Amino acid sequence: MRLVGPSGEQVGIVPLAKALELAQEYDLDLVEVAATARPPVCKLMDYGKFKYESAMKAREARKNQAHTVIKEMKLRPKIDPHDYDTKKGHVVRFLKQGDKVKITIMFRGREQSRPELGYRLLQRLASDVEDLGFIESNPKQDGRNMIMVLGPHKKKTEAMAEAREAQAARKAEAKANPGRSQNAADGDIVEGDIVDGEATEGETTEASAEAPAEASAEA
Repeated sequence: MRLVGPSGEQVGIVPLAKALELAQEYDLDLVEVAATARPPVCKLMDYGKFKYESAMKAREARKNQAHTVIKEMKLRPKIDPHDYDTKKGHVVRFLKQGDKVKITIMFRGREQSRPELGYRLLQRLASDVEDLGFIESNPKQDGRNMIMVLGPHKKKTEAMAEAREAQAARKAEAKANPGRSQNAADGDIVEGDIVDGEATEGETTEASAEAPAEASAEA
């Protein structure tokens, strides 16, 4: 067999007995790495360590592997402005994550005779998110629906890397300022404070609390 040493050096062609003797001398395993070669190739190594390192490399490769995901967002031709902003927010989030987005306009009843409404809505949405994505598949009619696909400018791997960096930054900031959100003594605004004379959710200003009592007294 052709024997390779523990550091990758070529030992040469040696008989099996000699290879086993060297393995015992180095306290290593004799592992066949190329059975089909002539002569077969074996290597002196720590097989347990080799298996562990191989498993860790495979795990890291799976962690960094980017899977193409297509999200779907459904809209109506006469969508309410508030609902449109909400749906657009979801599309923005998907594109930032590096995912494709399938936009479906659903027509009902007499809306089917006005396909231009759906087309204009899709063009408006594409224009609103053009900084994050592009039209990968132009709007096309599919039965009662009109479909368009948006693709992200960022690759999935780039989006994943940025997300990990942002998460690490948030953890570092939280560790550096553990009591910031709980301490209002330094002038920081925390949940429940009144800002610019307006009460936040769950709070009532002093004037509004006393108003009913004054009204009843005057009566």
